[in-house]
Amino acid sequence: MGSSNREPVLSLRTDGWLQKPALGFGSLLQIPDKIQNSLKVHFGRFLKKNGFGGGSEAEMLPMQVQGTCTTVAPEVRLDKQLQAWKNNPSWSDEPPEIKVTVPQGSLCNLNLKFKAGLPPDAVYNIIIDPENKRVFKNIKEVISRKVVLDEGPRQIVEVEQAAIWRFLWWSGVLSVHVFVDQNRTNHTVKFKQGRTGFMKKFEGSWKIEPLFVDKEACHPLDPCTLEEYDSCTNGTGRVGSSITLDQLIEPAMVPPPPFSWYLRGITTRTTEMLVNDLIAETARLRGLANNAIDKQYVEGKCDTSRDHLTEECNDIKERWRQRRKTGRHGNSLRLTAQG
Repeated sequence: MGSSNREPVLSLRTDGWLQKPALGFGSLLQIPDKIQNSLKVHFGRFLKKNGFGGGSEAEMLPMQVQGTCTTVAPEVRLDKQLQAWKNNPSWSDEPPEIKVTVPQGSLCNLNLKFKAGLPPDAVYNIIIDPENKRVFKNIKEVISRKVVLDEGPRQIVEVEQAAIWRFLWWSGVLSVHVFVDQNRTNHTVKFKQGRTGFMKKFEGSWKIEPLFVDKEACHPLDPCTLEEYDSCTNGTGRVGSSITLDQLIEPAMVPPPPFSWYLRGITTRTTEMLVNDLIAETARLRGLANNAIDKQYVEGKCDTSRDHLTEECNDIKERWRQRRKTGRHGNSLRLTAQG
């Protein structure tokens, strides 16, 4: 048999005690995979922190840990992460957290935070997709799109699109011209208005960060990177996304109260619908339709396409009419009973 299968040799020391064999990298092979992976990750951190790098066994561990990410193409990594979601699609979508502030001279600054059950690369692909009007229902059409700068993972794109707007009894289509700085390396999308028009200032950013959904499987470890998470879950851990949308809106003329309050509410509602459209798309890609999100999507579609109501829209509007009618009758009956 080969030397790799022999038992370690024990020898007697001069004082009569048994001499233990040296603990080298080969002895790690006798440790279960999960513990071995954990030791590799922590040993790699220790070596980096303390500046070790002599070139022998000490360098082999961090090199192997790093190799798991540097040798895998982004497309292959995304396919692997999506497969983990197919194997375990369980996820509960939650509405976004919304914070509204009013900087001096602006209509509002919106900050939305939410989570999605898809990896950052998949969410990023939805946001930068030139045909994403099929996802975001407030985009009527993309008038023009031009790549100004292309540096591989990072691009600057000039986009002009027609957005649907509604205010009080009026509605129409608004042309928005923006420059979009999209960077796949850190999964950020920054946008800023180019030509001014109805909007004096329209800018903001998307930020997508990885969310380790199954990190409990790594306990007592707390993975800090995708490589560590992938290692301690043996490649089966699901990766979700923690998303932040920050948006500043300043019209050419800010209307006085109470119109500014009403317009601010409509703007907040429109941005919330945009986020819900994104969440609905992530649910569709997972293969699981979320009833609450689907309902919001249909209601939003009915609001923005009033001239072309589908059967689904009519059903929802009819249900709301019945609910309001029942509510009025219920109030009348309660008042009669109290009288």
